[in-house]
Amino acid sequence: MFEPAVRAVLAAYPTLHAACRRRNLREPRSGRRLSLHLAGILEHLDPVTPIAAGDLARRLGVTPATVSLQLARLLHHRLVTRARDPVDARRASLRLTRAGVRLRAARSLLDPDRVRAALARLPRLDREAAVRGLRLLARAAGELSRAESAAIPRTPRARRTRK
Repeated sequence: MFEPAVRAVLAAYPTLHAACRRRNLREPRSGRRLSLHLAGILEHLDPVTPIAAGDLARRLGVTPATVSLQLARLLHHRLVTRARDPVDARRASLRLTRAGVRLRAARSLLDPDRVRAALARLPRLDREAAVRGLRLLARAAGELSRAESAAIPRTPRARRTRK
């Protein structure tokens, strides 16, 4: 019953993604380019509440050495600040800078200019139908994700103890 619609979405999505995906991200004020991978790390940081570098590595599922390399780039771009933890001087506390907050807010998987250009190629009624269809599909996908999350039983994670 839904197979023609499923095939249509599966066929259309790769074209949309390939044509409109962001290749990199530009910081709004300076215009500096940053990879989407590095920009994604900003999602895990906050301008007020610090996070330890080791905690960030665990959250990202990478080694501390890997996160250290990534943080060096973010520090170079002045998107993150690093300070010694006042409680434990061995730990570094990380926070987003104002530039990091701006970049995080501007982050999107799709390039707005490319989406705008694609939409401009459609007649008004087709453009409105396309946008309405995408909104409807996104709403249904969001409902699907929420339903799946609600169905997964949550179990408390075991805490690691030091020996």
